[in-house]
Amino acid sequence: MLSTMQDVPLTVTRILEHGTVVHGRSRVTTWTGDGEPHRRSFREVGLRAVRLANALRDGLGVSEGDRVATLMWNNAEHMEAYLAIPSMGSVLHTLNLRLPADQLVWIVNHAADRVVLVNGSLLPLLAPLLPRMEPLEHIVVVGPGDRGLLAGCRPAVHDYEELLAGRPATYPWPELDERSAAAMCYTSGTTGDPKGVVYSHRSVYLHSMQVGSAESMGLTDHDTSLPVVPMFHVNAWGLPHAAFMSGVNLLMPDRFLQPAPLAEMIESERPTHAAAVPTIWQGLLAELTAKPRDVSSLKRVTIGGSACPPALMKAFDEQLGVQLCHAWGMTETSPLGTVALPPAGVDGEEEWAYRITQGRFPASVEARLIGPDGAVMPWDSESAGELEVRGPWIAGAYYGGAGAEPLRPEDKFSPDGWLRTGDVGVISPDGYLTLTDRAKDVIKSGGEWISSVELENELMAHPDVAEAAVVAVPDERWGERPLATVVLVEGSTTGYAELRDFLATRIARWQVPERWAIIPTVPKTSVGKFDKKVIRKSYADGELDVTKL
Repeated sequence: MLSTMQDVPLTVTRILEHGTVVHGRSRVTTWTGDGEPHRRSFREVGLRAVRLANALRDGLGVSEGDRVATLMWNNAEHMEAYLAIPSMGSVLHTLNLRLPADQLVWIVNHAADRVVLVNGSLLPLLAPLLPRMEPLEHIVVVGPGDRGLLAGCRPAVHDYEELLAGRPATYPWPELDERSAAAMCYTSGTTGDPKGVVYSHRSVYLHSMQVGSAESMGLTDHDTSLPVVPMFHVNAWGLPHAAFMSGVNLLMPDRFLQPAPLAEMIESERPTHAAAVPTIWQGLLAELTAKPRDVSSLKRVTIGGSACPPALMKAFDEQLGVQLCHAWGMTETSPLGTVALPPAGVDGEEEWAYRITQGRFPASVEARLIGPDGAVMPWDSESAGELEVRGPWIAGAYYGGAGAEPLRPEDKFSPDGWLRTGDVGVISPDGYLTLTDRAKDVIKSGGEWISSVELENELMAHPDVAEAAVVAVPDERWGERPLATVVLVEGSTTGYAELRDFLATRIARWQVPERWAIIPTVPKTSVGKFDKKVIRKSYADGELDVTKL
Protein backbone atom coordinates (compact mmCIF):
# COMPACT_ATOMS: atom_id res chain seq x y z
CA MET A 1 0.00 0.00 0.00
CA LEU A 2 1.35 3.43 -0.96
CA SER A 3 0.77 6.69 0.86
CA THR A 4 -1.46 9.51 -0.33
CA MET A 5 1.27 12.12 0.10
CA GLN A 6 2.56 14.32 -2.71
CA ASP A 7 5.95 13.37 -4.13
CA VAL A 8 7.78 16.72 -4.07
CA PRO A 9 11.56 16.49 -4.62
CA LEU A 10 13.80 17.81 -1.85
CA THR A 11 16.14 20.16 -3.73
CA VAL A 12 18.44 23.11 -3.17
CA THR A 13 16.16 25.06 -5.51
CA ARG A 14 13.45 25.00 -2.87
CA ILE A 15 15.88 26.28 -0.26
CA LEU A 16 16.81 29.12 -2.61
CA GLU A 17 13.22 30.10 -3.39
CA HIS A 18 12.05 29.80 0.22
CA GLY A 19 14.91 31.84 1.69
CA THR A 20 14.61 34.54 -0.97
CA VAL A 21 10.91 35.14 -0.32
CA VAL A 22 10.09 34.07 3.23
CA HIS A 23 13.37 35.17 4.82
CA GLY A 24 14.13 37.98 2.39
CA ARG A 25 14.94 40.43 5.20
CA SER A 26 17.66 38.26 6.73
CA ARG A 27 21.17 39.36 5.82
CA VAL A 28 24.55 38.14 4.65
CA THR A 29 27.25 40.46 5.98
CA THR A 30 30.76 40.12 4.57
CA TRP A 31 33.67 41.52 6.61
CA THR A 32 35.98 43.72 4.54
CA GLY A 33 38.78 44.39 7.01
CA ASP A 34 38.50 48.14 6.61
CA GLY A 35 35.49 50.40 6.43
CA GLU A 36 31.87 49.25 6.40
CA PRO A 37 31.15 45.53 5.86
CA HIS A 38 29.23 44.58 2.72
CA ARG A 39 25.60 43.79 3.50
CA ARG A 40 23.06 41.99 1.33
CA SER A 41 19.59 40.78 2.20
CA PHE A 42 18.60 37.20 1.46
CA ARG A 43 16.31 38.65 -1.21
CA GLU A 44 19.29 40.35 -2.87
CA VAL A 45 21.44 37.23 -2.57
CA GLY A 46 18.65 35.10 -4.05
CA LEU A 47 18.10 37.44 -7.01
CA ARG A 48 21.84 37.61 -7.69
CA ALA A 49 21.93 33.78 -7.59
CA VAL A 50 19.27 33.80 -10.33
CA ARG A 51 21.42 36.15 -12.42
CA LEU A 52 24.46 33.96 -11.79
CA ALA A 53 22.57 30.92 -13.08
CA ASN A 54 21.65 32.84 -16.25
CA ALA A 55 25.24 33.98 -16.67
CA LEU A 56 26.63 30.47 -16.30
CA ARG A 57 24.11 28.98 -18.73
CA ASP A 58 23.90 31.69 -21.39
CA GLY A 59 27.30 33.33 -20.98
CA LEU A 60 29.53 30.31 -20.35
CA GLY A 61 27.49 27.39 -21.70
CA VAL A 62 27.19 25.53 -18.40
CA SER A 63 24.55 22.81 -18.50
CA GLU A 64 23.04 20.26 -16.13
CA GLY A 65 25.61 17.92 -14.64
CA ASP A 66 28.58 20.18 -15.37
CA ARG A 67 30.95 20.78 -12.48
CA VAL A 68 31.51 24.42 -11.49
CA ALA A 69 34.34 24.92 -9.02
CA THR A 70 34.81 27.67 -6.46
CA LEU A 71 38.13 28.80 -5.01
CA MET A 72 36.75 31.36 -2.59
CA TRP A 73 36.60 32.60 0.96
CA ASN A 74 33.39 32.83 3.02
CA ASN A 75 31.51 35.75 1.48
CA ALA A 76 28.17 36.71 -0.09
CA GLU A 77 29.29 35.83 -3.63
CA HIS A 78 30.25 32.34 -2.50
CA MET A 79 26.78 32.05 -0.99
CA GLU A 80 25.28 33.00 -4.36
CA ALA A 81 27.25 30.20 -6.00
CA TYR A 82 26.10 27.75 -3.29
CA LEU A 83 22.50 28.44 -4.30
CA ALA A 84 22.69 29.01 -8.06
CA ILE A 85 24.91 26.17 -9.23
CA PRO A 86 22.96 23.22 -7.72
CA SER A 87 19.58 24.84 -8.49
CA MET A 88 20.34 24.97 -12.22
CA GLY A 89 21.22 21.28 -12.16
CA SER A 90 24.98 21.71 -12.22
CA VAL A 91 27.33 20.56 -9.47
CA LEU A 92 29.00 22.92 -7.00
CA HIS A 93 32.60 21.84 -6.39
CA THR A 94 34.33 23.71 -3.57
CA LEU A 95 38.13 23.66 -3.82
CA ASN A 96 40.12 23.58 -0.59
CA LEU A 97 42.67 26.35 -1.06
CA ARG A 98 44.84 24.90 1.72
CA LEU A 99 45.59 21.68 -0.13
CA PRO A 100 49.00 21.16 -1.73
CA ALA A 101 49.20 22.47 -5.31
CA ASP A 102 49.53 19.01 -6.84
CA GLN A 103 46.39 17.83 -5.06
CA LEU A 104 44.41 20.87 -6.26
CA VAL A 105 45.44 20.12 -9.84
CA TRP A 106 44.56 16.46 -9.46
CA ILE A 107 41.14 17.28 -7.99
CA VAL A 108 40.18 19.75 -10.75
CA ASN A 109 41.19 17.25 -13.42
CA HIS A 110 39.48 14.32 -11.72
CA ALA A 111 36.23 16.25 -11.23
CA ALA A 112 36.47 17.66 -14.78
CA ASP A 113 35.59 21.19 -13.66
CA ARG A 114 34.65 23.39 -16.64
CA VAL A 115 34.46 26.70 -14.75
CA VAL A 116 36.10 28.07 -11.63
CA LEU A 117 34.89 31.08 -9.62
CA VAL A 118 37.89 32.55 -7.80
CA ASN A 119 38.34 35.43 -5.39
CA GLY A 120 40.82 37.94 -6.82
CA SER A 121 42.97 37.66 -3.70
CA LEU A 122 43.56 33.99 -4.56
CA LEU A 123 44.81 34.51 -8.12
CA PRO A 124 48.46 34.11 -7.02
CA LEU A 125 47.49 30.59 -5.88
CA LEU A 126 45.49 29.64 -8.97
CA ALA A 127 47.45 31.22 -11.82
CA PRO A 128 50.58 28.99 -11.70
CA LEU A 129 48.40 25.86 -11.69
CA LEU A 130 46.26 26.69 -14.72
CA PRO A 131 48.48 25.06 -17.37
CA ARG A 132 47.94 21.70 -15.66
CA MET A 133 44.17 22.13 -15.09
CA GLU A 134 43.15 20.72 -18.45
CA PRO A 135 39.31 20.67 -18.24
CA LEU A 136 38.98 24.36 -17.26
CA GLU A 137 37.38 26.52 -19.95
CA HIS A 138 36.42 29.64 -17.97
CA ILE A 139 37.76 31.59 -14.99
CA VAL A 140 35.38 34.01 -13.26
CA VAL A 141 37.21 36.49 -11.01
CA VAL A 142 35.27 37.72 -7.97
CA GLY A 143 36.42 41.01 -6.43
CA PRO A 144 39.72 42.86 -6.74
CA GLY A 145 42.95 41.10 -7.64
CA ASP A 146 45.89 41.15 -10.01
CA ARG A 147 44.29 39.99 -13.25
CA GLY A 148 47.65 40.42 -14.93
CA LEU A 149 48.56 37.06 -13.43
CA LEU A 150 46.08 35.49 -15.87
CA ALA A 151 47.58 37.09 -18.99
CA GLY A 152 47.96 34.53 -21.75
CA CYS A 153 46.21 31.73 -19.85
CA ARG A 154 44.23 29.21 -21.88
CA PRO A 155 40.81 29.50 -20.13
CA ALA A 156 38.72 32.58 -20.91
CA VAL A 157 38.73 35.17 -18.10
CA HIS A 158 35.56 36.97 -16.91
CA ASP A 159 34.68 39.47 -14.21
CA TYR A 160 31.94 38.27 -11.85
CA GLU A 161 29.99 41.53 -11.65
CA GLU A 162 30.26 42.19 -15.38
CA LEU A 163 29.05 38.65 -16.06
CA LEU A 164 25.96 39.17 -13.86
CA ALA A 165 25.14 42.66 -15.13
CA GLY A 166 21.94 42.84 -17.15
CA ARG A 167 21.09 39.15 -16.72
CA PRO A 168 17.39 38.26 -16.22
CA ALA A 169 15.99 38.15 -12.69
CA THR A 170 14.09 34.94 -13.44
CA TYR A 171 15.31 31.46 -14.36
CA PRO A 172 13.44 28.34 -15.55
CA TRP A 173 14.69 26.10 -12.77
CA PRO A 174 14.61 22.44 -13.87
CA GLU A 175 12.58 19.95 -11.87
CA LEU A 176 15.49 17.89 -10.62
CA ASP A 177 15.63 14.36 -9.28
CA GLU A 178 16.38 14.81 -5.57
CA ARG A 179 18.95 12.02 -5.85
CA SER A 180 20.97 13.91 -8.46
CA ALA A 181 24.29 15.54 -7.58
CA ALA A 182 24.16 18.97 -5.96
CA ALA A 183 27.71 19.46 -4.66
CA MET A 184 30.99 17.68 -4.19
CA CYS A 185 33.96 17.89 -1.84
CA TYR A 186 37.21 15.98 -1.80
CA THR A 187 38.89 14.58 1.28
CA SER A 188 42.29 15.98 2.18
CA GLY A 189 44.14 12.98 0.78
CA THR A 190 46.40 12.28 3.76
CA THR A 191 46.96 8.80 2.31
CA GLY A 192 46.81 8.37 -1.46
CA ASP A 193 44.87 10.62 -3.79
CA PRO A 194 41.99 12.72 -2.41
CA LYS A 195 38.60 11.03 -2.62
CA GLY A 196 35.51 12.75 -4.01
CA VAL A 197 32.23 12.75 -2.08
CA VAL A 198 29.16 13.77 -4.10
CA TYR A 199 26.19 15.11 -2.14
CA SER A 200 22.66 14.79 -3.48
CA HIS A 201 19.96 17.46 -3.35
CA ARG A 202 18.10 15.17 -0.96
CA SER A 203 21.08 14.78 1.37
CA VAL A 204 21.73 18.56 1.42
CA TYR A 205 18.06 19.29 2.16
CA LEU A 206 17.77 16.73 4.96
CA HIS A 207 21.13 17.71 6.43
CA SER A 208 20.04 21.37 6.44
CA MET A 209 16.92 20.44 8.40
CA GLN A 210 19.05 18.60 10.94
CA VAL A 211 21.49 21.53 11.31
CA GLY A 212 18.54 23.77 12.13
CA SER A 213 16.89 21.38 14.56
CA ALA A 214 16.75 22.02 18.31
CA GLU A 215 19.00 19.03 19.09
CA SER A 216 21.63 20.43 16.73
CA MET A 217 22.51 24.11 16.24
CA GLY A 218 18.89 25.18 16.70
CA LEU A 219 19.29 28.59 15.03
CA THR A 220 16.47 30.89 13.87
CA ASP A 221 16.08 34.24 12.13
CA HIS A 222 16.70 35.87 15.52
CA ASP A 223 20.30 34.59 15.33
CA THR A 224 23.41 35.66 13.48
CA SER A 225 25.93 32.91 12.79
CA LEU A 226 29.63 33.42 12.13
CA PRO A 227 30.89 30.42 10.11
CA VAL A 228 34.64 30.66 10.51
CA VAL A 229 34.83 27.09 9.23
CA PRO A 230 35.52 27.58 5.51
CA MET A 231 32.85 27.16 2.86
CA PHE A 232 35.50 25.16 0.97
CA HIS A 233 35.58 22.59 3.79
CA VAL A 234 32.55 20.26 3.82
CA ASN A 235 30.18 23.11 2.89
CA ALA A 236 31.01 25.06 6.07
CA TRP A 237 29.47 22.20 8.08
CA GLY A 238 26.15 22.72 6.28
CA LEU A 239 25.57 26.20 7.71
CA PRO A 240 25.07 28.17 4.44
CA HIS A 241 22.19 26.05 3.13
CA ALA A 242 20.71 25.58 6.61
CA ALA A 243 20.84 29.33 7.27
CA PHE A 244 19.09 30.18 4.01
CA MET A 245 16.43 27.59 4.83
CA SER A 246 15.76 29.03 8.30
CA GLY A 247 16.53 32.73 7.81
CA VAL A 248 19.62 32.73 10.03
CA ASN A 249 21.65 35.88 9.43
CA LEU A 250 25.20 35.15 8.31
CA LEU A 251 28.38 37.04 9.20
CA MET A 252 31.01 36.01 6.65
CA PRO A 253 34.66 36.58 7.65
CA ASP A 254 36.04 36.42 4.09
CA ARG A 255 39.85 36.04 4.41
CA PHE A 256 40.07 37.65 7.85
CA LEU A 257 40.50 34.53 9.97
CA GLN A 258 43.11 35.72 12.44
CA PRO A 259 42.23 36.24 16.13
CA ALA A 260 42.33 40.06 16.07
CA PRO A 261 39.87 40.61 13.18
CA LEU A 262 37.61 37.84 14.50
CA ALA A 263 37.45 39.59 17.87
CA GLU A 264 36.73 42.88 16.13
CA MET A 265 33.91 41.50 13.98
CA ILE A 266 32.28 39.74 16.97
CA GLU A 267 32.34 42.98 18.95
CA SER A 268 31.06 45.03 16.00
CA GLU A 269 28.46 42.74 14.38
CA ARG A 270 27.21 40.90 17.51
CA PRO A 271 26.82 37.31 16.27
CA THR A 272 25.04 34.89 18.60
CA HIS A 273 26.64 31.73 17.18
CA ALA A 274 29.91 30.72 15.54
CA ALA A 275 31.55 27.58 14.19
CA ALA A 276 35.24 26.65 13.80
CA VAL A 277 37.95 24.16 14.72
CA PRO A 278 39.56 24.28 18.20
CA THR A 279 42.74 26.07 17.08
CA ILE A 280 40.68 29.13 16.09
CA TRP A 281 39.21 29.40 19.58
CA GLN A 282 42.57 28.86 21.27
CA GLY A 283 43.90 31.84 19.32
CA LEU A 284 40.80 33.93 20.03
CA LEU A 285 41.00 33.24 23.77
CA ALA A 286 44.62 34.40 23.82
CA GLU A 287 43.66 37.54 21.88
CA LEU A 288 40.79 38.37 24.23
CA THR A 289 42.97 37.73 27.27
CA ALA A 290 45.60 40.15 25.97
CA LYS A 291 43.12 42.69 24.62
CA PRO A 292 39.59 42.29 26.05
CA ARG A 293 36.63 42.98 23.75
CA ASP A 294 32.87 42.86 24.22
CA VAL A 295 31.93 39.44 22.85
CA SER A 296 28.86 39.07 25.11
CA SER A 297 26.53 38.54 22.14
CA LEU A 298 28.16 35.18 21.44
CA LYS A 299 26.27 32.46 23.28
CA ARG A 300 27.25 29.19 21.65
CA VAL A 301 30.09 27.98 19.45
CA THR A 302 29.91 24.74 17.46
CA ILE A 303 33.36 23.19 17.51
CA GLY A 304 34.59 20.25 15.47
CA GLY A 305 37.35 18.99 13.20
CA SER A 306 39.26 17.59 16.17
CA ALA A 307 38.64 17.05 19.87
CA CYS A 308 38.44 20.25 21.89
CA PRO A 309 40.47 20.23 25.11
CA PRO A 310 38.07 20.40 28.09
CA ALA A 311 40.31 23.10 29.59
CA LEU A 312 39.55 25.34 26.60
CA MET A 313 35.82 24.69 26.91
CA LYS A 314 35.87 25.60 30.60
CA ALA A 315 37.93 28.74 29.95
CA PHE A 316 35.33 30.03 27.49
CA ASP A 317 32.55 29.17 29.94
CA GLU A 318 34.15 30.81 32.96
CA GLN A 319 35.92 33.79 31.38
CA LEU A 320 33.59 34.74 28.53
CA GLY A 321 30.24 33.06 29.20
CA VAL A 322 30.41 31.27 25.84
CA GLN A 323 29.40 27.62 25.51
CA LEU A 324 31.68 25.58 23.26
CA CYS A 325 29.61 22.70 21.91
CA HIS A 326 31.32 19.63 20.48
CA ALA A 327 30.17 18.19 17.17
CA TRP A 328 31.57 15.28 15.20
CA GLY A 329 31.52 14.57 11.49
CA MET A 330 33.63 14.13 8.37
CA THR A 331 33.52 14.90 4.66
CA GLU A 332 31.70 11.62 4.10
CA THR A 333 28.92 12.54 6.58
CA SER A 334 28.00 15.94 5.05
CA PRO A 335 29.46 16.46 7.82
CA LEU A 336 27.07 16.55 10.79
CA GLY A 337 27.10 13.26 12.67
CA THR A 338 26.66 14.18 16.35
CA VAL A 339 26.21 17.28 18.53
CA ALA A 340 27.02 17.30 22.26
CA LEU A 341 24.03 19.02 23.84
CA PRO A 342 23.48 17.54 27.33
CA PRO A 343 20.12 15.84 27.93
CA ALA A 344 17.44 17.47 30.05
CA GLY A 345 17.76 17.33 33.82
CA VAL A 346 21.53 17.30 34.17
CA ASP A 347 23.80 20.04 35.46
CA GLY A 348 27.16 20.60 37.12
CA GLU A 349 29.75 17.87 36.68
CA GLU A 350 27.15 15.52 35.21
CA GLU A 351 26.54 18.07 32.43
CA TRP A 352 30.28 18.26 31.72
CA ALA A 353 30.40 14.49 31.36
CA TYR A 354 28.11 14.90 28.34
CA ARG A 355 29.66 18.08 26.96
CA ILE A 356 33.13 16.58 26.58
CA THR A 357 31.76 13.76 24.44
CA GLN A 358 31.46 14.15 20.67
CA GLY A 359 27.69 14.20 21.09
CA ARG A 360 24.45 12.35 20.53
CA PHE A 361 23.38 10.74 17.27
CA PRO A 362 20.26 12.21 15.62
CA ALA A 363 17.50 9.97 14.32
CA SER A 364 18.89 9.91 10.75
CA VAL A 365 22.39 8.72 11.65
CA GLU A 366 22.63 5.06 12.62
CA ALA A 367 25.81 3.97 14.37
CA ARG A 368 27.57 0.82 15.44
CA LEU A 369 30.94 -0.07 16.94
CA ILE A 370 32.98 -2.93 15.48
CA GLY A 371 35.50 -4.56 17.82
CA PRO A 372 38.92 -5.96 16.86
CA ASP A 373 37.38 -9.39 16.19
CA GLY A 374 34.65 -7.97 13.92
CA ALA A 375 31.88 -8.24 16.51
CA VAL A 376 29.36 -5.46 17.07
CA MET A 377 30.06 -3.92 20.47
CA PRO A 378 27.36 -2.87 22.98
CA TRP A 379 26.51 0.75 23.81
CA ASP A 380 27.70 0.59 27.41
CA SER A 381 30.22 3.49 27.60
CA GLU A 382 33.03 0.95 27.98
CA SER A 383 33.23 -1.37 24.97
CA ALA A 384 35.46 0.28 22.36
CA GLY A 385 35.40 -0.32 18.64
CA GLU A 386 35.70 1.36 15.27
CA LEU A 387 32.72 3.59 14.54
CA GLU A 388 30.59 2.76 11.49
CA VAL A 389 27.62 4.87 10.39
CA ARG A 390 24.90 4.99 7.77
CA GLY A 391 22.05 7.35 6.93
CA PRO A 392 20.52 9.63 4.27
CA TRP A 393 23.41 12.12 4.34
CA ILE A 394 26.20 9.53 4.71
CA ALA A 395 28.33 8.62 1.69
CA GLY A 396 27.91 5.14 0.27
CA ALA A 397 30.81 5.43 -2.21
CA TYR A 398 33.44 7.79 -3.60
CA TYR A 399 33.34 9.52 -6.98
CA GLY A 400 35.15 7.40 -9.56
CA GLY A 401 35.64 10.10 -12.17
CA ALA A 402 33.74 10.92 -15.37
CA GLY A 403 32.11 7.75 -16.67
CA ALA A 404 33.70 5.57 -14.00
CA GLU A 405 31.94 3.38 -11.48
CA PRO A 406 31.68 4.64 -7.87
CA LEU A 407 34.56 3.53 -5.66
CA ARG A 408 33.84 1.45 -2.54
CA PRO A 409 37.22 0.54 -1.02
CA GLU A 410 36.99 -2.20 1.59
CA ASP A 411 38.81 -0.14 4.21
CA LYS A 412 36.13 2.58 3.95
CA PHE A 413 32.89 0.63 3.46
CA SER A 414 31.73 -2.58 5.10
CA PRO A 415 30.33 -5.43 2.98
CA ASP A 416 26.80 -4.42 4.06
CA GLY A 417 27.31 -0.77 3.10
CA TRP A 418 28.19 1.05 6.34
CA LEU A 419 30.82 3.81 6.28
CA ARG A 420 33.94 2.85 8.21
CA THR A 421 34.94 6.13 9.83
CA GLY A 422 38.40 5.15 11.08
CA ASP A 423 37.47 6.59 14.49
CA VAL A 424 37.69 4.47 17.63
CA GLY A 425 35.43 5.12 20.58
CA VAL A 426 32.60 4.12 22.86
CA ILE A 427 28.87 4.95 22.88
CA SER A 428 26.75 5.45 25.99
CA PRO A 429 23.40 3.66 26.44
CA ASP A 430 21.62 6.94 25.56
CA GLY A 431 23.53 7.41 22.32
CA TYR A 432 26.42 9.77 23.17
CA LEU A 433 29.64 9.12 21.26
CA THR A 434 33.06 9.48 22.89
CA LEU A 435 35.98 9.11 20.50
CA THR A 436 39.20 7.91 22.02
CA ASP A 437 41.34 8.10 18.89
CA ARG A 438 41.70 7.57 15.18
CA ALA A 439 42.29 3.89 14.44
CA LYS A 440 45.64 4.84 12.87
CA ASP A 441 46.65 6.94 15.91
CA VAL A 442 45.82 4.56 18.76
CA ILE A 443 48.99 3.64 20.66
CA LYS A 444 49.20 -0.16 21.02
CA SER A 445 51.45 -0.65 24.03
CA GLY A 446 52.05 -4.09 25.49
CA GLY A 447 48.68 -5.39 24.34
CA GLU A 448 46.79 -2.36 25.70
CA TRP A 449 45.45 0.71 23.91
CA ILE A 450 46.48 4.24 24.89
CA SER A 451 44.40 7.12 23.57
CA SER A 452 46.59 9.85 22.09
CA VAL A 453 43.63 12.25 22.26
CA GLU A 454 43.21 11.74 26.01
CA LEU A 455 46.91 12.38 26.62
CA GLU A 456 46.76 15.55 24.49
CA ASN A 457 43.72 16.89 26.30
CA GLU A 458 45.24 16.27 29.71
CA LEU A 459 48.54 17.89 28.70
CA MET A 460 46.72 20.95 27.33
CA ALA A 461 45.05 21.34 30.73
CA HIS A 462 48.45 22.45 32.06
CA PRO A 463 48.52 26.27 32.13
CA ASP A 464 51.93 26.41 30.42
CA VAL A 465 50.98 24.17 27.48
CA ALA A 466 49.55 25.89 24.40
CA GLU A 467 49.29 22.75 22.25
CA ALA A 468 50.27 19.10 22.53
CA ALA A 469 50.31 16.25 20.04
CA VAL A 470 51.01 12.64 20.99
CA VAL A 471 52.04 9.91 18.54
CA ALA A 472 53.06 6.28 18.77
CA VAL A 473 56.73 5.46 18.26
CA PRO A 474 58.44 2.05 18.19
CA ASP A 475 59.58 0.57 21.49
CA GLU A 476 61.65 -2.61 21.82
CA ARG A 477 59.92 -3.78 24.99
CA TRP A 478 56.30 -2.68 24.53
CA GLY A 479 55.96 -2.53 20.75
CA GLU A 480 54.80 1.10 20.83
CA ARG A 481 54.98 3.90 23.37
CA PRO A 482 53.70 7.49 23.30
CA LEU A 483 55.89 10.42 22.27
CA ALA A 484 54.59 13.75 23.61
CA THR A 485 55.40 16.83 21.54
CA VAL A 486 54.54 20.05 23.35
CA VAL A 487 54.19 23.71 22.42
CA LEU A 488 54.77 25.84 25.51
CA VAL A 489 53.11 29.16 26.21
CA GLU A 490 55.46 32.00 25.26
CA GLY A 491 57.92 32.71 28.07
CA SER A 492 57.30 29.45 29.89
CA THR A 493 60.26 27.50 31.28
CA THR A 494 58.28 24.44 32.39
CA GLY A 495 60.35 21.28 32.10
CA TYR A 496 59.60 17.74 31.04
CA ALA A 497 59.67 16.35 34.56
CA GLU A 498 57.00 18.79 35.70
CA LEU A 499 54.78 17.90 32.73
CA ARG A 500 55.32 14.19 33.38
CA ASP A 501 54.37 14.56 37.03
CA PHE A 502 51.32 16.67 36.13
CA LEU A 503 50.15 14.02 33.69
CA ALA A 504 50.73 11.19 36.18
CA THR A 505 48.07 12.68 38.49
CA ARG A 506 45.45 12.63 35.72
CA ILE A 507 45.92 9.31 33.87
CA ALA A 508 47.08 5.79 34.63
CA ARG A 509 50.81 5.95 35.38
CA TRP A 510 51.68 3.25 32.82
CA GLN A 511 50.30 5.49 30.07
CA VAL A 512 52.61 8.43 30.86
CA PRO A 513 55.09 9.03 28.00
CA GLU A 514 58.81 8.47 28.50
CA ARG A 515 59.73 10.44 25.37
CA TRP A 516 59.23 14.21 25.16
CA ALA A 517 60.01 17.01 22.73
CA ILE A 518 59.38 20.75 22.73
CA ILE A 519 58.33 22.02 19.28
CA PRO A 520 57.54 25.56 18.05
CA THR A 521 54.14 24.60 16.68
CA VAL A 522 52.10 21.48 15.98
CA PRO A 523 51.93 20.86 12.22
CA LYS A 524 48.37 21.12 10.86
CA THR A 525 46.52 19.59 7.92
CA SER A 526 44.66 21.71 5.37
CA VAL A 527 41.56 21.61 7.59
CA GLY A 528 43.31 22.53 10.84
CA LYS A 529 43.75 19.07 12.36
CA PHE A 530 47.00 17.94 13.96
CA ASP A 531 49.11 16.39 11.18
CA LYS A 532 50.60 13.51 13.11
CA LYS A 533 52.21 11.84 10.13
CA VAL A 534 54.58 14.83 9.93
CA ILE A 535 55.55 14.35 13.60
CA ARG A 536 56.06 10.61 13.12
CA LYS A 537 58.28 11.24 10.09
CA SER A 538 60.30 13.90 11.95
CA TYR A 539 60.91 11.42 14.75
CA ALA A 540 61.84 8.61 12.36
CA ASP A 541 64.25 10.92 10.52
CA GLY A 542 65.90 12.01 13.78
CA GLU A 543 64.83 15.62 13.34
CA LEU A 544 63.24 15.98 16.79
CA ASP A 545 65.25 16.80 19.89
CA VAL A 546 63.77 14.05 22.06
CA THR A 547 64.40 13.67 25.78
CA LYS A 548 63.74 10.29 27.40
CA LEU A 549 62.86 10.36 31.09
